[in-house]
Amino acid sequence: MLPPFDIVARLRPVDLVSPHSARPCPVGTLTPCPRKAPYAAVQASVSATALVEGRVELTLSSGTDTFVAWWDSVSGQVGIDITTESGGRPRTTSHVSRRHGTLRHRPDGLALTLTGTHLTLLCRSDAQWQAHARHDLGERVDVRRSEWLGALQAGAQAGAQAGGQTGGAALRDVVAGGFGQLGLRDLRLVTEADGTPVRDGDHLLLTATSAGPGFFDTAHTSLWGLHPDTLELEHRSDLFFTRPDREGAYGDHATHLVRDDNRWLVATSTWGDFEPTQRPVRVTLAESDADLLRGEHLLTSHELSLPTDGFTSVGVWDPHLLRDGETWRVGYVSARKYFVFHPVLAQGPTLDRLTLSAAATGRRATEGTTWLRVGGALRVLASDGPESARALRQRFPIFDTELNEVGQLDAPYPSNLPWPTLVETDRGWLLLTFDGTQSGGDLLGYGTHGDVVIMRER
Repeated sequence: MLPPFDIVARLRPVDLVSPHSARPCPVGTLTPCPRKAPYAAVQASVSATALVEGRVELTLSSGTDTFVAWWDSVSGQVGIDITTESGGRPRTTSHVSRRHGTLRHRPDGLALTLTGTHLTLLCRSDAQWQAHARHDLGERVDVRRSEWLGALQAGAQAGAQAGGQTGGAALRDVVAGGFGQLGLRDLRLVTEADGTPVRDGDHLLLTATSAGPGFFDTAHTSLWGLHPDTLELEHRSDLFFTRPDREGAYGDHATHLVRDDNRWLVATSTWGDFEPTQRPVRVTLAESDADLLRGEHLLTSHELSLPTDGFTSVGVWDPHLLRDGETWRVGYVSARKYFVFHPVLAQGPTLDRLTLSAAATGRRATEGTTWLRVGGALRVLASDGPESARALRQRFPIFDTELNEVGQLDAPYPSNLPWPTLVETDRGWLLLTFDGTQSGGDLLGYGTHGDVVIMRER
């Protein structure tokens, strides 16, 4: 049904401050940096020649809450100081990593990021960002409130230089804005309701999970343009979500963006505050008539009820939507426990009247459920991860609409659990996926993947 594929490109766009939101921050002052969601960053380049005595600091603050990432040029120590109110009085704590809290060499860049409730200090050397301090603010301050986000400011300052010069000369190119990404994963084509890819000029459009400096609750949804010939990626926008049952703004991800006539449908997975025993993952749906292809957006969502009749389910995620004539079809993943999961299909006359149509409950590590029309036939693609049964391990199965396997893609299978996203272009089929390559250093652990892996038909 489909041709064999070979890898033709690997891409890794890393931006701690998203380019479309970046604004300059004069050294020594605080610059307004309001956000729609708690995803923000301030970064600076450190002069290679300026002699700095004392601390270099980057700051994010809102009201009485102040977060300072610092590098002591004398001792080489780095850390984060956090000041919040406790009992009506300011409380300051200092956070220095035992293993990563001292730099062996002078950095050429510093950054402080806020991703969800997580603060992270990253230092750049030889063009690579490495995390050296981090802290979860969840028990200290509610960073998801719109008032708190609207008052957010960013700044930078440096200690006095030798020779009596101003410390500001040590810092260059100080910018602040929304957090960008350490890697990209969960790639999906932006589609019309019938599955046709949406294009912006010559560019295909993709939603992706922008990996943050840590686990899934540091990531968020972003939108990208991909030129099918040059294979260049362009960051277009970032999407955030409110929840029907909780206050605040969330960086939910694993998203499918669908254009349905004159509105957008945005189906996403609630990974933005994942905690398996208290907040299992589910799927929400947002509707918007705004231009989601540019800028930054906070979307109001409601729960998309996905059926799990007849089998144990502790969570659902990875939605993919398709209108097939008068019928809506939804592919998704259900977990019988974290993390043992399988693909599921549902259908109905509307998205709020879905019934179960198929479930591959024999699978134990299969996700990325994706609809695709091939030669007039409707098929379902997925990804069998390395934790699958031995005979099914690390492959891209092809199913019919009853989730009977009818084939598999002839394509290299990257690391981790990559989704298969296929699109037919003037030069033949492209397969867009990702891998498990991590970024940002050992302090961050799992969640900072991956490289974008692009394949063409052979």
